[in-house]
Amino acid sequence: MSDKTQQFTVSHLKEEDFKRDGLRPYAVYRDLGFAKATHGLAQAHVIRMLPPHTPQAAKLHFHSVNFQMIYVLKGWILNKFEDQGEILMQMGSSWIQPPGIAHAVLNYSDDVELLEVILPAEFETVNL
Repeated sequence: MSDKTQQFTVSHLKEEDFKRDGLRPYAVYRDLGFAKATHGLAQAHVIRMLPPHTPQAAKLHFHSVNFQMIYVLKGWILNKFEDQGEILMQMGSSWIQPPGIAHAVLNYSDDVELLEVILPAEFETVNL
């Protein structure tokens, strides 16, 4: 018996699915369909940061979320996290950003690609 609060969904890689309609203007996003399938419980997307790194990315901010996980699929990304300092994440690295943790993207490789899962699908970003 299936749970009607979530729908089965599949997302296959198509280059044309990467859009400039996400949270960060310096990235393109491939929506994996989680928000629709979970009725807003979660969202997931693949993010490709656009070169070159911009000062806009380095602004300290936080997200009003219940859960946020990122996994580096390709390349590397250098982040700064409140109470953690600077951490270089490389292909195969993953991290959870606790709700409200201030962070900034300090730099990234031209080929960086990230998988991000966030709960809930809709949330606020607060710039500091």
